[in-house]
Amino acid sequence: MGLAPLLVREVFDLIQEMRSEGTTILLVEQNARMALSIADRAYVLETGKIVHEGIASEMLHDERIREAYLGS
Repeated sequence: MGLAPLLVREVFDLIQEMRSEGTTILLVEQNARMALSIADRAYVLETGKIVHEGIASEMLHDERIREAYLGS
């Protein structure tokens, strides 16, 4: 069911603040679009195996990734 949208935004804002202070963060998140928008690198797992990996911003704009995981 997930968290309320305002709470999700607050959590992501805190993650971005920590990141800007130099803290390394490992984020495991189902909201791929939001996670890719703030990540440096990304790994896509399917049944426990890495099926895609790369620079997050490139993956966010990759048509294959978008169609398979982002719904557009």
